[in-house]
Amino acid sequence: MADLLITNGTVIALDPERRIIADGAVAIEGDRIVAVGPSDEVTRNHPARETLDARGMAIMPGFVDAHAHAGHGLIKTLGGGKSDPWYRACQGGYTVGSTPEFWYAEAQLAALERLRFGVTTGVSLLGGGDSVMRTDRAEYGDAHMEGVLGIGTRSVVAVGATRPPHPLTYASWNGSARTDYPVTFDDQFATCRTLIDRWHRTHEDRLHVALLTPTLHQAHLDAPGAEDAIAQSRKVKRLAEERGLVFTQDGHTRGSVRIAHDIGILGPRTLLSHATGLDEDEIAICAETGTCIVHNPSAVAAILARCPVTELLDAGVTVAIGSDATAPDRSGDMFRHMQQCMHYHRTHFHDPSWLPPGKALEMCTIDAARVLGLDHEIGSLEPGKKADVILVDLRRPHLYPAHMPEFRVTYFANGNDVHTVLVGGKVLLSDRNPLYVDQDAVLDAAQREAELMIDRLDLRDGLETPRMFWGHSRDLDLIE
Repeated sequence: MADLLITNGTVIALDPERRIIADGAVAIEGDRIVAVGPSDEVTRNHPARETLDARGMAIMPGFVDAHAHAGHGLIKTLGGGKSDPWYRACQGGYTVGSTPEFWYAEAQLAALERLRFGVTTGVSLLGGGDSVMRTDRAEYGDAHMEGVLGIGTRSVVAVGATRPPHPLTYASWNGSARTDYPVTFDDQFATCRTLIDRWHRTHEDRLHVALLTPTLHQAHLDAPGAEDAIAQSRKVKRLAEERGLVFTQDGHTRGSVRIAHDIGILGPRTLLSHATGLDEDEIAICAETGTCIVHNPSAVAAILARCPVTELLDAGVTVAIGSDATAPDRSGDMFRHMQQCMHYHRTHFHDPSWLPPGKALEMCTIDAARVLGLDHEIGSLEPGKKADVILVDLRRPHLYPAHMPEFRVTYFANGNDVHTVLVGGKVLLSDRNPLYVDQDAVLDAAQREAELMIDRLDLRDGLETPRMFWGHSRDLDLIE
């Protein structure tokens, strides 16, 4: 007997046949899907202890956000969109300005945002990714993991070392008392090992650990410490291979893929984020090595140079969509990023035929699961897979008339249309309300920890409305 039967909805399965079942159902036993098909057939063959009526809704696999940053949720718009103060806030917040309580509160906030938007699995880099990671001590990663667990979603947490030279200065806090200490690459590497041993594939397989090294550009190879940077990248990649982990890098652009190839860190378990400005040779390298790409169409990096997604797809490279959330100007709403992705590439070609909506939907479900090596478990509605399911309310003015639901959920829906979310067969969100977490408590804790971090680093001026916010066609302060 099934534990739960979801009936009477429009199933958009993202299975190998890409079935769309007008009056469909999904049967769940434990944490797994056991049947997907027409409602009358599934109901007849799988009597259930509980039934969930999805009439007027799309039944879909949960979204997979292939790239975002832990910590960003409590920094968001600091600096008013200006890159330099924003990066300074990240640098300070992720090294000397944060506490375990900060990382717990931010993890809860980000995971709750994902839950509300139907993102059942998300990648979170434990810090600024390419520039700075909070891996000086395991207590910060522990706090992040505990925060995600309290919400109930799945998370792939990427940890690694910051770019040389080392040592770097980090700090801990006891009330208002700050203690600085030096941190070496070996310290960070040991922390990563501890977090892998403690958290990878734990808690019903909801938590995974990935490994990260800074992306190297030619300027880094020409600078002192280049040999150390290369050796450290190779060491982290070897550990990822030994432990069967995803290996990722953030901020690839204009020649950095070629450098990564020369270093020997590409391959089927390597996931490169942004990947803008790639030339034909770099596209071919990704295809030949099986390296995967995560495209962040809403990110500032995508404005500065184009990620050649369509060319990568035509070369046979698997490409996923990431939110790069949650700051400085983007949320974790994958509907938004699908729509941005389609318009981004159509505008480039001046041609609306590029990136059909079905491909965009694949890029944040089954393809995103594939780049994480999890497509055998999540990313589609198929018997045997984890029951990560979302119900999207189609009875909304902006989603009517009720034709071609596969178009409506990609072109017109948004994260607030997500009605119900299940992770591993457990209903975590119902009628847009989280069932197992006090949302107000999460918001209050996030506000409190953000205020404390801002005061520790004296960042109040970063909260002022920018001088050219109103009445100008361009904010020239952003390019100073």
